[in-house]
Amino acid sequence: MAARVVTVAFEGVEARRVDVEVQLTGGAQIMVIVGLGDKAVAESKERVRGAFAGLGLALPPKRIVANLAPADLPKEGSHYDLPIALAVMAAMGVIPIDALDGWAAMGELSLDGRIAPCAGALPAAMAAGAMDLGLICPEACGPEAAWAGGTRILAPRSLVALINHFRGGQILSAPSPGPVVEGEAAKDLRDVKGQEHAKRALEIAAAGSHNLLFCGPPGSGKSMLAQRLPGLLPPLSSQELLETSMVHSVAGLIAKGTLTRARPYRAPHHSASMAALTGGGLKAKPGEVSLAHNGVLFLDELPEFGVQALDSLRGPLETGEVMVARANAHVRYPARVQLVAAMNPCRCGHGGAGRGACGKAPRCLRDYQGRVSGPLMDRIDLAVDMPAVTAADLALPPPSEGTAEAAARVARARRLQLERAEAIENAPAGAEALNGRAEGRYLERIADLDEAGRGLLARAAEAGQISARGWTRVLRLARTIADLEGAAGVKRVHVAEALAHRRTSALGAAAGEAAF
Repeated sequence: MAARVVTVAFEGVEARRVDVEVQLTGGAQIMVIVGLGDKAVAESKERVRGAFAGLGLALPPKRIVANLAPADLPKEGSHYDLPIALAVMAAMGVIPIDALDGWAAMGELSLDGRIAPCAGALPAAMAAGAMDLGLICPEACGPEAAWAGGTRILAPRSLVALINHFRGGQILSAPSPGPVVEGEAAKDLRDVKGQEHAKRALEIAAAGSHNLLFCGPPGSGKSMLAQRLPGLLPPLSSQELLETSMVHSVAGLIAKGTLTRARPYRAPHHSASMAALTGGGLKAKPGEVSLAHNGVLFLDELPEFGVQALDSLRGPLETGEVMVARANAHVRYPARVQLVAAMNPCRCGHGGAGRGACGKAPRCLRDYQGRVSGPLMDRIDLAVDMPAVTAADLALPPPSEGTAEAAARVARARRLQLERAEAIENAPAGAEALNGRAEGRYLERIADLDEAGRGLLARAAEAGQISARGWTRVLRLARTIADLEGAAGVKRVHVAEALAHRRTSALGAAAGEAAF
């Protein structure tokens, strides 16, 4: 008779059921693991053997076959150690064979019998609860798994503790969920002197979850402003917290079950590869765009990123998810992010005007900015030209308004958007109801665009200054500007400001655009 215990295999943030079946048969003493496992799974037999030796147990002098079903589903990772060991112990009679009924298990084994932590405890617990099972996981992962709610959790420190629990020698208590922390203190907008136009654009971007580009010389405050965007955004909702934590759990970024309602802020270096940005690699891990899900992805020195790496973001920015294609599977990760990018006008840094102007302008500007593809630029709603900060700006006293005041206006505008969506039948919900994601009939309905505004938008389209995608994004942007003012409909003045934010003087000059 075969002993059986349930575990999971990860496909993105989704945990799929895997049945671990162990059978003892006659023949030479050997342990075989079948079921399309990777190198870490194949090495499980040595870790299981070592853990048994650490407990003073010896494997029976029989052929041990461990089957991971379904056999055509790829299995990756070391978390199969614990379910294999439990099934072997049940087959040997060390624990009652029916003790594993109603439980799923995951965990890596040390050679002394301790159960080491592994990634993915939260999605595994969610999947176990959906299968009406409890989850056995490492002690270090217990506070994280406990966030799954109604799922029963056992979090032993070692195999000995688990054996004693199943044999009635001791009772393991259920772990409590880890703490929810506020995260690091937000950086204040009062630290930024001057750049009032850029601060206005940052507030608009935060209010509607729009993508944003800062273009200016070194020292103009591009990175400072980007770092202050998370302070303008509201905390994660309960649903967003769960979605974000699932991605971070698979990536192994949740320490001791500690969650935070602060929105993610990821700032990868410009040497990051395409797999690092969008996900992939040997085990199809989530990339930076997924780790920033429901938060901010900041790309500094935008043209210095690889062309392929940047263009791989075009799909995720449009759809809000990443599909990592493998030869034997497609792995999906959520990637609903707010992109903030920063760049110099040219490689020299100062562009073709002002102090320290580039002597190779305008060719240097055109070549440098041409490294960012037009389709990616078309997905950026606001492009802000930032002049150099002058000594007069630095001598000014701190601004009267800071992050707290701007965040209050952002929260009010976002509340308007969510309440408007709730009043409309079949409207999107949650983050999808924000203006930065609105589209189709829903966008046309909430825009309530007047004739003067529609005429201005049509003239911009006829002049070739905005594409079909640009039309939609200008309309979204104008709706957000109107929401910040508390206006019921979108008027010409809102459309004019939105069009002005769609390009900067530096980018416009490089592209040969004409001013209105």
